[in-house]
Amino acid sequence: MPAMARDTPEVARTSLYVPVRDGTRLAVNIYRPVVDGKPDIAKLPVVFAFTPYRARYFDKDHRIVELVDSPIFGLRNLVKAGYVVATADIRGKGASFGARRGFLDQTEARDGYDLIQWLAAQPWSNGKAGIVGCSYLGGTSMLVASARPPALVAAFAAATDIDKYSFVRNGGITAQFNTRPDEPLSVDLASVPVDADTDGSMLKAAVAEHAGNTPMAKLWETMPFRDSVSPLTGNRFWEEVGPYTRLDRMRAPGLAWLFWSNWEDEPTEQMILNAVNIPSTMIIGPGSHCEGPKAFDIADIERRFLDFHLKGIDNGFGRQPRFWWYDEKADGSGAMRASETAPGTGIARTPLYLSAAANDAPAPVDNGSVAEARPRVTTARFTVDYDLGTGDYFAFWPAPLDGKGLTYTSRPLAADATIQGYPIARVTAAIDRADANLFVYLEDVDPAGKARMISFGRLAASHRKVSRPPYDRLDLPYHSGLAADVAPMVPGEPALLEVSMGPRAYTFAAGHRLRVTLTGADPRQRNLAAIRQEPPPVFTITSGGAAASHVDIPFIEKPAFR
Repeated sequence: MPAMARDTPEVARTSLYVPVRDGTRLAVNIYRPVVDGKPDIAKLPVVFAFTPYRARYFDKDHRIVELVDSPIFGLRNLVKAGYVVATADIRGKGASFGARRGFLDQTEARDGYDLIQWLAAQPWSNGKAGIVGCSYLGGTSMLVASARPPALVAAFAAATDIDKYSFVRNGGITAQFNTRPDEPLSVDLASVPVDADTDGSMLKAAVAEHAGNTPMAKLWETMPFRDSVSPLTGNRFWEEVGPYTRLDRMRAPGLAWLFWSNWEDEPTEQMILNAVNIPSTMIIGPGSHCEGPKAFDIADIERRFLDFHLKGIDNGFGRQPRFWWYDEKADGSGAMRASETAPGTGIARTPLYLSAAANDAPAPVDNGSVAEARPRVTTARFTVDYDLGTGDYFAFWPAPLDGKGLTYTSRPLAADATIQGYPIARVTAAIDRADANLFVYLEDVDPAGKARMISFGRLAASHRKVSRPPYDRLDLPYHSGLAADVAPMVPGEPALLEVSMGPRAYTFAAGHRLRVTLTGADPRQRNLAAIRQEPPPVFTITSGGAAASHVDIPFIEKPAFR
């Protein structure tokens, strides 16, 4: 959430409507440095941010909140450092006119293209522009950059994706991101009108057009497959909004990229793939979604990146390794690491096998174990538990789900054990029906029994077929989501479910235990009530033999257990 607006004599703000190619007027705010009490007349580079969350609005206490004051972007400080900063509401949101056709679609891409070219042509611009953002705004950075406006030379994108289908419907399962209900029009009516709109009439007219917006949750709900044709947009919308379909444009010379994400944030799985597929610099910190990391100042790194590419300042930015990440220890301490390759590259995974206590017996919490040795052949069953209410509407990172499925726990570690990269779960499961969802969690359990979530993944059993990806996914299993690749399970017949889990650089401490939990539901599924099956599905998990269920974990060195 941006900080509260404040008066600053170093910054001059104006706002206006700028028409794009089809005449739709978008609300734009422009912030310029002040010299001797007047806006600087020098030609300066422009930094742009494009938001659906209202660039300027009144809060419940009628105070103005501005995107320019968001601490993670450092935009106001960029103005003071000699940049023009521009923020704008996307079509159909905030104070902008028009109706929103989709979510990060090509309409928004062309709108961003038009605004950047307009900004670059203004008398206070030197013709060079950058774009910045995290989460949805990270998505607009990717989106607008892929349209390749000629003035755009630098893009900073954080906590977004390379493949929207594989993100929003990861493993064929819709989770929390991009699926929340649309806000009422009253939210946009709290936007601050542009300067010329002294009576607010233009704002009211703009917001009235927002009634024609495509409902976002309904858009996702009606496209279960990657190649689904949306009844709302009339096309294969996942391909329109998937950045991977425009990699050739994003890789082309003349556009510099900086990517950022944090380990305890689901989009990090996608952000590393962005950096693998696009020449770029990437930095990964500790913490949650778009949270300023304690290990480094992301706003300062962003500024150095922009100074190097927009101002030509030789600050060494172009000479550092491509990847930087925070190696975290169980106590929260850690250190930054650097490499020319993505974290986990070249590290062989160690299989840890799931072992149940007895054949065909329902397994209570901590009935099973996880270890390097392949166990004897056993099975364990669990019934999907949908009663997972946590009261947290937007949990960016899941909490442990004790007692909600099967839990396998290792012996205590004899020494510290460090992982780096993506774990992969390979679970042999039978279900008593044609389809159900599987969630896999890797946790760190301290000697007192307190668990911490380290990594997780999900897969609908009907999406189990592994296909060849259309972009570099490292060595991770790829489930296409194409209608032809989705097939029901044979009830009662075991099948291999390969689940790519979220990446991590983390050290489990000596004396701690590793825990693997399997469930059939997750509290971040906003549609749990709608998808609930009665009676609930029953999973049977196989341990041992050729079909032994296991989690392949990228330990830097093989772990030793007491």
